[in-house]
Amino acid sequence: MTRSQTTIPFHDLTFIDDVAKLRDVEARWKNFLKEVRRSAQTADLEAGRITEDDLVQPYNLVTDTDLRRIKRRAMRLLERVHSSTGMYHLSEENRARLTPLRGGVPVAHVATEHEADEIAAALHAEMPWMAPATEEVWRGLRASAREGLPGVRFNPLILVGSPGIGKSHWARRVAHHLGVPTTKIEATGEPASFSLVGLQKGWGSASPGKLVQTVLRERHGGPLVIVDEVEKSDEVYSNKGSRHTLTDALLPLLERMTARDWQCPFFQVKLDMSWVNWVMTANARDGLPDPLQSRCVVLDLPDLTVGQLRAFAIAEAARRDLPEPAVAALTDLFDSGAISNTGRSLRTVARMLDRAETLANHPMLH
Repeated sequence: MTRSQTTIPFHDLTFIDDVAKLRDVEARWKNFLKEVRRSAQTADLEAGRITEDDLVQPYNLVTDTDLRRIKRRAMRLLERVHSSTGMYHLSEENRARLTPLRGGVPVAHVATEHEADEIAAALHAEMPWMAPATEEVWRGLRASAREGLPGVRFNPLILVGSPGIGKSHWARRVAHHLGVPTTKIEATGEPASFSLVGLQKGWGSASPGKLVQTVLRERHGGPLVIVDEVEKSDEVYSNKGSRHTLTDALLPLLERMTARDWQCPFFQVKLDMSWVNWVMTANARDGLPDPLQSRCVVLDLPDLTVGQLRAFAIAEAARRDLPEPAVAALTDLFDSGAISNTGRSLRTVARMLDRAETLANHPMLH
């Protein structure tokens, strides 16, 4: 879904199209000095201050001492030019990787509270059992519109509930309605802290994290980050014994003040991550670090009812444009009690819909 956007600076880097090479600066200054001295010498000759015998040959107009002085000054000039970009420490390849940030990047913009109401209403219609989470987003969107913010913000969320109730799916629908890209971190399946923020140079697998990669790839400064099963993330230790946790990586990004000047470990440049929104999921409160809970809104979500699953299945079948017989077969499954209390999961319904869609589009054999 396309939403209006606002471009934010996002960084304090300076992109310069063509920084001269040291040898080119030296050659230009050498030629300039030679021309100045030749002109001065000609003027002195015409004024009678020197004679033909006093003329210095062109190849001697610039001495070795002059050349050393030119080199020193040219090096200082280029050092200042490169330093002013904020990327002096980066290789040419990594400077090129940051070019999508040139001129700033867009963030999603909600212009009016009425627009915020429409987004919340659409979310609630799709997944009414997620009402507590939708309400939190709604309040954030209305505040963003009311305060005239360039982007949209809502409090970081931790959604606590049973597997399969649609926590991650709801987060993706939020991103869809806001018109922003998403990136997902599996807290249990990877060194989550490194996956999120990246690794600084010096590590064998140094690279930017998924957050920066998403901003660069999508050219968008306000993606929605989904962190699944955040309560199960592990600690990671380097060969030197330093400890790295997902919580340590998250805390400066969850605080708007520190996120505004967040420094990427890989590129070592400051980026404005204060327009990134966060949805984390957990199956239980046990294991959730206190510092994380203090910076997020933690919501305990109820299990799904069969009626809610039935309504979701019918709505999703309509969205997929399934034929009427397939929709009727799905409805019969729910009405007959085939979906028991143990099968109340969106994943189960998604598999049913996938199967129905496959059968509906499968050619008949004659």
